[in-house]
Amino acid sequence: MTRPTRGRLARYGFAEGDGRARAADLLGPDGLGLWRPDTQEPTDERAAELLAGLSRAADPDLALRQLHRLVEAEWRASGKPAVLDALYADPGLRRRLTAVLGASSALGDHLVANPEQWTVLATEPDGLAPTAEGRLDLATAARLTAATGPVPVLRQAYRLALLRIAAADLTGGRGLEQTMAALSALADATLAAAYQIAVDELPGGTPRPRLAVVAMGKAGGDELNYVSDVDVIFVAAEDDDLTAATQVATRLIQVCGLVAWPVDAALRPEGNRGPLVRTLASHLAYYRRWARTWEFQALLKARPAAGDLALAGEWIDQLAPLVWTAAERPEAVEDVRAMRRRIIENVPPKELEREIKRGPGGLRDIEFAVQLLQLVHGRGDESLRVPGTIPALRALVAGGYVGRADGEALLRGYRFLRGVEHRLQLQHLRRTHTVPTEPAALRWLAAALGHQATPGRSAVEEFRAEWVTHATEVRRLHAKLLYRPLLESVARVPADGLRLTPEAARHRLEILGFADPAGALRHLQALTGGVSRTAAIQRTLLPVLLSEFADAPEPDRGLLNYRQVSDKLGSTPWYLRLLRDEGPVARRLARVLALSRYAADLLAREPEALRLLAEDSELTPRPREVLCEGFAAAAGRHDDPVEAARAVRALRRRELLRLACADLLSRAGTLTPRPPRAAEAGVRPASSLADVRAVGTALADVTDATLAAALRAARAAQPAPPGLRFAVVGMGRLGGYESNYLSDADVLFVYDPPPGVDEGAASAAAHAIAEELRRLLSAPAPDPPLGVDADLRPEGRQGPLVRSLAAYAQYYARWSKVWEAQALLRARFVCGDADLGAEFEAMIDPVRYPADGLTREQVVEIRRIKARVETERLPRGADPATHTKLGRGGLADVEWAVQLLQLRHAGRLPALRGTRTLDALAAARAAGLVDPDDAAELAAGWTLAAQVRNALMLVRGRAGDQLPRHGLELAGVVRLLGRDDPGEFLDEYLRVGRRSRAAMQRVLDTPA
Repeated sequence: MTRPTRGRLARYGFAEGDGRARAADLLGPDGLGLWRPDTQEPTDERAAELLAGLSRAADPDLALRQLHRLVEAEWRASGKPAVLDALYADPGLRRRLTAVLGASSALGDHLVANPEQWTVLATEPDGLAPTAEGRLDLATAARLTAATGPVPVLRQAYRLALLRIAAADLTGGRGLEQTMAALSALADATLAAAYQIAVDELPGGTPRPRLAVVAMGKAGGDELNYVSDVDVIFVAAEDDDLTAATQVATRLIQVCGLVAWPVDAALRPEGNRGPLVRTLASHLAYYRRWARTWEFQALLKARPAAGDLALAGEWIDQLAPLVWTAAERPEAVEDVRAMRRRIIENVPPKELEREIKRGPGGLRDIEFAVQLLQLVHGRGDESLRVPGTIPALRALVAGGYVGRADGEALLRGYRFLRGVEHRLQLQHLRRTHTVPTEPAALRWLAAALGHQATPGRSAVEEFRAEWVTHATEVRRLHAKLLYRPLLESVARVPADGLRLTPEAARHRLEILGFADPAGALRHLQALTGGVSRTAAIQRTLLPVLLSEFADAPEPDRGLLNYRQVSDKLGSTPWYLRLLRDEGPVARRLARVLALSRYAADLLAREPEALRLLAEDSELTPRPREVLCEGFAAAAGRHDDPVEAARAVRALRRRELLRLACADLLSRAGTLTPRPPRAAEAGVRPASSLADVRAVGTALADVTDATLAAALRAARAAQPAPPGLRFAVVGMGRLGGYESNYLSDADVLFVYDPPPGVDEGAASAAAHAIAEELRRLLSAPAPDPPLGVDADLRPEGRQGPLVRSLAAYAQYYARWSKVWEAQALLRARFVCGDADLGAEFEAMIDPVRYPADGLTREQVVEIRRIKARVETERLPRGADPATHTKLGRGGLADVEWAVQLLQLRHAGRLPALRGTRTLDALAAARAAGLVDPDDAAELAAGWTLAAQVRNALMLVRGRAGDQLPRHGLELAGVVRLLGRDDPGEFLDEYLRVGRRSRAAMQRVLDTPA
């Protein structure tokens, strides 16, 4: 009878219960033969040493299972396993192989599938460990695999190199920086090999292109992790290289995807919408004219990787002056901060506290703080111009820009977080940055990181304590460095004046502080210091302005925005005089700057536009006809279509700012602009833009005028056959006069060929016009772009961009589905040939207003699509109770209910035939199709959701449909909408949404 294994195998860290019995079986005579069941001891000294090696693995049970599988695989392959003898004889191999088998199930599986490849971990004849520098050994890979062909051999070589790097990492043979450098070198070697494969596959006679592969992101910073996309930018030397270079780049991406990891070229100019390969000259032109702050931030990590390395170096050298002046842009510092905030906002809430990369206190906090300091201070200190995070942080400490204690704390945090990331990714060779929640997974992670239990605390608790300590410190230092007001001040200093001593920097930091009275005082001193007349006027204005700023959720932001405007316009003779002498202008400006990032951004691009605040008449929407005439005249003054579009977009920017300011002031009490007639009568009714329907109409009118003027420029640039009729039909929110501040223009393009003209020629000409129109309005420019979206056309993106009137009629008669009829409910003529627009509307009327209404099957289909939209389109992690567009009782709920009523009854009730949601709802109520109470609840839900959605865009300065349940954005929305208590407003929103949702359900459930 054998003695129990409990207490014996426990010495080696094997699992309790069934797991230990399994370990005994694998180790016993029928297994590896390392354990004697009768004595409960290792079979001999060599077995004891191997068991001790297994016990030091992150997961001894996993290491044992994988070793047993490896031995069995050798038996099957050759009938004579050699690995056990090698492990007995080679202590270094024993240490490396058991560490890999216990830390990475993926690499263990690879060795089981390729049982001869463990030999690459054997100690070299000179007694040294195998090299783990990231070099590819294609000859060894070809010898150790049956695979043939360059790509399979490259894949095996990559795995062998990765195996060596992991072994060195896990056994302490390489530190974090050496491991990251080795992984980056392996990426370079893989890119180079894939590049050569791609070049060799070019068709015969094709000249070899000059193509550079520039590493970006972690690969560029020599800080790559085990599983990551490899960011690159492709650069060709000349236009003649582009065709072949694009073929090489495309094939390189394919090869790397098959061999190792995805190659991501999205950091290139224009992202995934831009060409995969550009010439050096094209890159320079883009970065000089269009690049945004984040694009220059990304260039901090650019490094030659593969292909034509000299060309890559030239590309980096040519762009360097642009990188090191990017921080002098007025918006640069805030751009970097805003990008970091957006990254955090995009993390699913349930993962936020477990995210070691993107979450608060994570790797991105360190990287963004370091990169912003590089951009600001690197203009005058070339020692900061290094791509890696750790070298850059060391340089910042050495230069006095970051304190020694703070720098050491960030280095410790970075090393810890990257270590956690490496262990998590190495386990399954999967891209992950999230700490697990399962107890077993946490125990493995703690063991893999070297944590051990201490009296009163488990290894997992030790890990958690260290993680919390580092994350808290990183979060604190991130806020201290990224949001230090010193950065704005330094960014405005010319590069020649950036020789700050550490003492001077510390003195400034004592005075300045973000969202704190000392920081506000610094702004006030800058505005009012001295004995000039300008300073005297500012001292008169600021007491009034400060009370306005103090009423806003973020007063410091209002004051900072005001200082930026003053810095730009302070020397102009009219600016301060306008603020002092023109009634409510100063207080209006304060409200606009304190409440709205959107308006502040537009105003920063055109500060002179603040003259709009001086006259009530300037804060009322312009009629559509006036806009169309003005925009057309501006376009007509330029023969160059690009210049014409630029003039039109500048006018659009001015009109967007006009509407944003009017909207922001529409609930501002005495600051509210008065319509002209009311002003004459001496009364002050609510501004027209307090009605969200008026906002939607005004924004749609601006879009109509923009499209009309751009169409004129496009037609001038793309001559068409005489007599070709062309029209733009508005769809979606544009068609319904329900646009918001950041809406794209949903459209259909329709043409009618002149008699006797070939249909193909007419179609090509119309297509060219449409493409030119879209290009002109979406091209990168300082002005807000207007996306022209034609995805609602027949067959969607798979169908032709432009169709003739006859083709539309044929499609809708034969193939149209009920959802397309639903989409056509909002179709209206926007610009182009008015007769053609009217003919199109007449043609689609029988489709969208069916004479016999809907069949039961069609109603069921609409309900099915509605349910699918709710489940699939609501963003992951979104709160359905407060999502203004797709949430409960929000815009989509009301619009689907109204559109169902229109499809059912508009064929016999002409009053329902309109594109505006609330007008159609009112007509349905008047016709008795919907209960009056339900109609009221639907109208209230739609109105409040639309108001909140517009307010969110004004407050945030970017698109967003989610009303937060707390925080500064909620407070800003509440203030903008003229309410007082955020909690009460949120309760009201939830209550109105519930009632609207219930009313929608009753409408959808009403039998035909």
